[in-house]
Amino acid sequence: MVRASIRVNNDLGVARFVRLAALCEELGFQQLWVSHDLFWRSAPVLLTAAFGATSRIHLGVGVFNPVSQHPSEIAMTAATLQELSGGRFLLGLGAGADQFLVWAGLTFDTPVARTRRALQALRSLLAGAAPNAWTPDGRLRTGPSPTPIYIGAMGPRMLALAGEMADGALPLLFPPEHFATAAEQIAGGARAAGRDPCVLDVAACLWCSIDTDAGRARRALAEKIAYYGASFSPQLLARADLRVADFEPIRTAMAATDLDGASSLVTERMLSLGVVGSPDDVANRCAGLVRAGARHLSFGPPLGPDPELAVRALGLEVLPALRKLG
Repeated sequence: MVRASIRVNNDLGVARFVRLAALCEELGFQQLWVSHDLFWRSAPVLLTAAFGATSRIHLGVGVFNPVSQHPSEIAMTAATLQELSGGRFLLGLGAGADQFLVWAGLTFDTPVARTRRALQALRSLLAGAAPNAWTPDGRLRTGPSPTPIYIGAMGPRMLALAGEMADGALPLLFPPEHFATAAEQIAGGARAAGRDPCVLDVAACLWCSIDTDAGRARRALAEKIAYYGASFSPQLLARADLRVADFEPIRTAMAATDLDGASSLVTERMLSLGVVGSPDDVANRCAGLVRAGARHLSFGPPLGPDPELAVRALGLEVLPALRKLG
């Protein structure tokens, strides 16, 4: 059976996010993730509101980074949300986008190193102990709080780290056809650590924009790619035969706060980094992932020009078609 989750950005207003969480639960999605990107809304506050409006669905932060927030504070937040939700909280951890950290004037070391250190610390803290090299008093006073930890990753070393140490993985697939390679890199990390890869929850994370009007769907995805595309690594872009230089005109337009102009510069090849179109288009593109072994599909922003309608289309049309395959 194919499991499914929804991912949204923390640009959504609180009331709308709460409605979306209730809708996801109603439609049978197992998880809903919200980003914690700097300078938008606080993901823990959004989740606090949504936990009060739901009773079954698991909700997660995708992801905290250990640069703008210390692991001790991440652990405090995770333990409190786990208590509040009755065990429905999921903790996503990642390196953080260097571009956004620079905006905040923060300094940092390499992505894998800082994520590994944070994950090690969080494992200890959430088990009720002090991490190595901390003083014995450096522990949560609230006691153990078992919490699944997922690693948000794109590159091979971070994907291997997820397999080595995490409970789950949120591999961002740009393009979606990268799934087989990413899944093997996660599995390789698990095997190298003596773990069974099958115990990990690996969510095939797609950017998706779905609408009955193909033009509207494309415009919604183009805006998201215009905002984030320039921060993608050269290795990631090369998967879709793209270069960082291809995004320079878009970066210039974004620097001038011209989102419409920047979005108009997004090409069809850039759009191929995500999944876009009608419910049939999305189902057909995702069918290859199911055939390649994906058992958890995670549909991410922008979802479509109307997120609520997009979630309904995914839950009522796309997933039933895909579940017939697996």
